[in-house]
Amino acid sequence: MSAILQAHELGKRYRQRQALTDCTLEIPPGHVVGLVGPNGAGKTTLLKIACGMLAPTTGRIEVLGGQPNGGTAQLARVGYVAQDTPTYASLSVADHLKLGAKMNPAWDAKLAQDRIEQLDLNPRQKAGKLSGGQRAQLALTVAVAKRPELLILDEPVASLDPLARRGFLRHLMESVAEHDTSVILSSHLISDLERVCDYLVVLVSSRVRLAGETDDLLARHHRIVCSRRQGSDLPAGLEVISAEHTERQSRFVVRSEGELPAGDWSAEHLELEDLVLTYMEPPVDRGGDTAMQPTGEAR
Repeated sequence: MSAILQAHELGKRYRQRQALTDCTLEIPPGHVVGLVGPNGAGKTTLLKIACGMLAPTTGRIEVLGGQPNGGTAQLARVGYVAQDTPTYASLSVADHLKLGAKMNPAWDAKLAQDRIEQLDLNPRQKAGKLSGGQRAQLALTVAVAKRPELLILDEPVASLDPLARRGFLRHLMESVAEHDTSVILSSHLISDLERVCDYLVVLVSSRVRLAGETDDLLARHHRIVCSRRQGSDLPAGLEVISAEHTERQSRFVVRSEGELPAGDWSAEHLELEDLVLTYMEPPVDRGGDTAMQPTGEAR
């Protein structure tokens, strides 16, 4: 398999609203992928199409080499946990496991039971009486116990407190490591992505602005501070991603495919949050002439 997800000019329209437009993306297998972008970028729509909950209006998509809505066999290969970590309030924890066993042919009853015991969840407890963190863990248990090849998580910890988020992510990574599952995790919490993800996709206005292995992307991006100049005055081979100017100084975020050339500037690598936020901003032209307005002297 060359990719766990391939989308080409994918689009989705809801009556008068275009939720996804010309989205083209290819994600290789064997990664925990962080999907990030501003509200309205199309992340949830993309993930719902990928797991077969929505049909695209235009374009094409393949997940694990097949069509997302390609029948029960295809659906069994993908696990999905939505933003509100849906559970059935009137069903007990044990009822959720029984339902999961009936609906999923590859259901791993031992895995599900072991996770419930590890999490100290009462099998007789109604889901509606569980805390937010416990419901999230229950939803994750049902998703991983179906033994999917791909696990899709759409903001699963957005409403959890920091301790519950950490517990959820720890159990997620334990399951991924044990069963060699590929994961796509959408989140606004960059610190969570930094903790668990080794591949990054930044989606802005339905378009992929950045994609690649996290360590490689961080190694190729630099912030440089120098005397006032335009991006076109920088050495060849440096792609200007963002630019800020004051009266005397310029500050650029640049991408370099090789080593950063020597120059009359100070330079540093970006942290993941800075990298993501830079790509979420409007792009500059290659000369850097459409930079942001100055906010004070660069330091």
